[in-house]
Amino acid sequence: MPKRTANSPNRAYTRITNFYDDVLTARKWWSRLYMNCIWKVDDNLVAKEVLEMLPDDFQGEILDVPVGTAVFTAEKFRNMRNAKIVGVDFSKDMLSIANERVFREKIENVGLQHGDVCKLAFENERFDAVLSMNGFHAFPASKYKSFCEIYRVLKRGGIFLGCFYVRGERRIADWIVRYVLDKKGFFTPPHFTKKEAIELLKSFYGEKVEVKNHRSILIFKCVK
Repeated sequence: MPKRTANSPNRAYTRITNFYDDVLTARKWWSRLYMNCIWKVDDNLVAKEVLEMLPDDFQGEILDVPVGTAVFTAEKFRNMRNAKIVGVDFSKDMLSIANERVFREKIENVGLQHGDVCKLAFENERFDAVLSMNGFHAFPASKYKSFCEIYRVLKRGGIFLGCFYVRGERRIADWIVRYVLDKKGFFTPPHFTKKEAIELLKSFYGEKVEVKNHRSILIFKCVK
């Protein structure tokens, strides 16, 4: 697998594993302040909107990359009884928490494994759907390769959906990303503008691309 630098997302997320869920779900006063003042976005609502694009009666195999701690997806996956989900993440600490959550909540249709989105260990056209929430802004600098890999493992007619940060939509968020999150290794540049992200998605999926954004967070759904 490719080497990661000292400030890679893997090490960065290892440092915040214990309060990662609090940040994303805004459970604490400080995380609510961070989400409301910096991003002006509710990640819970964004996750709900993304996951609603996957019906509970979906049949087939789903790749979730990065699966993270499964804080947003565990309940959804438990309700998708006809689906098989493979969760992949580069951070072993995140996977450990996800594994505990899957075991504790007795979610039997989810398997987890360590892996790199730039070198997915799956055959071509394996999955009926690929889910990627809050991944591309943290993926390695070779982001185009991660798009290529996801396209490779997605079946014809399969859906690719998720969300990620785009620059140019909220000045204070862009500042925090550039001078804090990038430098600490939580995010990895380069980052796309909304226009660049749409153009990139369309270069793979043609006109079968749907997007909308909540300020700096782009939500997308594509069909191969």
